[in-house]
Amino acid sequence: MPIDIKDTTRTLDAAGLMELLGTRPRVLALGEPTHGEDTLLDLRNDLFRQLIQEEGYRTVAIESDCLRGLVVDEYLATGEGTLDAVMEQGFSHGLGASAANRELVRWMREYNAARPAADRLRFAGFDGPLEIAGAESPRQALTALHGLLAASVDPALLPCDAGTLDGLLGADGPWTDEGVMWDPALSVGRSAGARELRLLAGELVELLDEHAPQLISETSREDWERARLYGRTATGLLHYHHGTADRSASRWSRLSGVRDRMMADNLLALAERGPVLVFAHNAHLQRERSSMRMGGTPLEWWSAGALVNARLGGEYAFVSTAVGTIRHHGVDTPPPDTVEGLLHALPEDRCLVDARRLAAALGGTPPARRVSPWFGYAPLDPAHLAASDGLVYVRDLPPEAELRREVGRPGR
Repeated sequence: MPIDIKDTTRTLDAAGLMELLGTRPRVLALGEPTHGEDTLLDLRNDLFRQLIQEEGYRTVAIESDCLRGLVVDEYLATGEGTLDAVMEQGFSHGLGASAANRELVRWMREYNAARPAADRLRFAGFDGPLEIAGAESPRQALTALHGLLAASVDPALLPCDAGTLDGLLGADGPWTDEGVMWDPALSVGRSAGARELRLLAGELVELLDEHAPQLISETSREDWERARLYGRTATGLLHYHHGTADRSASRWSRLSGVRDRMMADNLLALAERGPVLVFAHNAHLQRERSSMRMGGTPLEWWSAGALVNARLGGEYAFVSTAVGTIRHHGVDTPPPDTVEGLLHALPEDRCLVDARRLAAALGGTPPARRVSPWFGYAPLDPAHLAASDGLVYVRDLPPEAELRREVGRPGR
């Protein structure tokens, strides 16, 4: 007998989402099942605008380089520079080329222009300076942290001078060599210099914490928080590079875990200053253990969402997204015996689903898990439904050219 799931759905807007959640969480995370689809990013923009205007959220964090994100945040605060330059310099993973991301930054700057500093919007990347093909050198984060401390504390307290740090870092090439990801022997992450850098980075972070009252009073809380970001990034990158030299079977799982722990630390730091809206892949935000296959090897690790949830509990909310078709990537109508197939039978093009009520309606045996013919799309795991606070369902993702024709906006 077909399952009637209409009573688990509601209108997809901020009011409907807040009614579903029952409270305003400190960290509200919206996931996506695939990257690079502006339909999902436009949906995010619409929902985040409503949440900013109606619920008082003031920080938007996305899955992009945390250091590059400082460029975007500065632009939102001052309006200095050009939007073109900000999109080029302020994003990683090619996200600056997205028309929807550009529109988000444009709108946030417009929102800030007529408001006092205390009411302005903030932007953050919360990913590390990492790509699947490699990681950045720790140089930028380490030298920035050292420079901020050297300008304020007694030089005798610093564990090293700038020259020593530069010598240990050496050339950036060995750090950023993409071959390292496939050949641990190429990694410099466990060299004598890298081991020394890990010790020095730890001492610099300790010095930063120990002198927080002085640094905040002599500079500003904003400068101190930025220094903390440099410290988290430097130690995280050195830990990640250490992991790239690992030759064991757990190497990729460990690297995935390090990356998500860096994400979680950044989100927790952002949450200290107020409520945060977050957007990233479902796998980085879910409460359940994340998994994937890399070169045929199964990987498992705890996501950033799971780590943040462990710390914040009810102040963390996760809303996943599932889609019906991505025909330009060979993802056709979902089978009717999957969660996506059941939702696809509804008349709405998009809707908000009470994930826990849906899980209860489906009973103890969850539907089949959908199989994607395209590696870039991760179907919903029915076993994770009850661990989500909500589910956004989008019926179809059209190609970008078709999407732009529909909404009357130019392409990238």
